Amino acid sequence: MSVIYVLLTISIIIAVLFFIAFIKAVKSGQYDDDYTPSVRMLFEDELVKTKPNKTIKKQKSN
Repeated sequence: MSVIYVLLTISIIIAVLFFIAFIKAVKSGQYDDDYTPSVRMLFEDELVKTKPNKTIKKQKSN
């Protein structure tokens, strides 16, 4: 039964550490991106590269 208490304590400590790391990342502005979503649709065509049209010449059979 004491193993459950140890594992529960360790998991709570790890969860708190991840939560603190998340809060620090949010406060430092890591997730702030106001520019990209507003212009993504304007530059979407430039990201897609089209293949050049190659015309295949058909040979005439004699």
